[in-house]
Amino acid sequence: MSIFLNNFNLVMKQFFFNWFFLVLVGTVSAQNNAALKFNDSGEFKIIQFTDTHVNTSRGENLGIFEYLQKIIQLENPDLVVITGDIVTEDNPQKGYMMFVKAFQEAGVPWVMVFGNHDSEHNISRKDLAKFLQSQHGCLNKDEGETDGNSNFILTVSERDNKTEALLYFMDSNDYSTLKPRVGGWGWFTNNQVEWYRAKSKTYTMANGGTPYPAIAFFHIPFPEYELAMKNKKAIVMGTFAGHDHYNDYIVTYYDLALAYGRASKLRNQHNPDLGGRVIVLKEGKREFDTWIRDMHGAKEQVCNYPASFAGKK
Repeated sequence: MSIFLNNFNLVMKQFFFNWFFLVLVGTVSAQNNAALKFNDSGEFKIIQFTDTHVNTSRGENLGIFEYLQKIIQLENPDLVVITGDIVTEDNPQKGYMMFVKAFQEAGVPWVMVFGNHDSEHNISRKDLAKFLQSQHGCLNKDEGETDGNSNFILTVSERDNKTEALLYFMDSNDYSTLKPRVGGWGWFTNNQVEWYRAKSKTYTMANGGTPYPAIAFFHIPFPEYELAMKNKKAIVMGTFAGHDHYNDYIVTYYDLALAYGRASKLRNQHNPDLGGRVIVLKEGKREFDTWIRDMHGAKEQVCNYPASFAGKK
């Protein structure tokens, strides 16, 4: 009888745990379906942080959270985006929960796309994606439609819920798949390019054949950041990358803005202060304002796309 009761108690405990977990995940999922909208002034503000390289086991870059929260408080964004190389240790869950706590305290929704260092540890890229998508305030929604594990699209709507702009998030993968012949970092695969084309076409058709204003976020910049974009028919306004810790510029070529975020890891005295890139979209317009907000609160490199680059090739 006692054995039966013990087994029964174990079954009931497991049942209760499973039920509680499902309720919790369902609650988080409901919270994470927040609609992104332009405000009453017709603006939508994003802060991009990148390359935080938090490592709790080594005590590395733990001081960044004070500065990230300061920048968020100063800017009051509608969305925070972190573009890769976020937590760099074997068991990164603790580090990611520090971000969850910081964003929850700030009351701001957030997303993350993966960098090359985000697949070097004891949790796979796929499992990391599931872990993040279950966290409070995270709007990641990779559905496994293409290669990589942080590919998804968010819409920004007007007050009447009509889509006005698109935010693309893409996984630039980690390292070359052609080693040893071709070394270096990863890139978008053909499958990802086709995924983007198909999604873009669907949204454009739904908008009567007119492309929505759109921007894209990913970690590894493509060669055109240096060599210049050659496709004059690109239908995104700008792209925002990280990876190169010492670059934080924005440049246009063939009317497409190519921008870096400001690396958000702690630097030494000879390097620029950490910070974030702010992007402010304008409702019904193919334009945005952007600047760098550094760790001390200073506002740097203020410009507008496309006005600040008019006549500059």
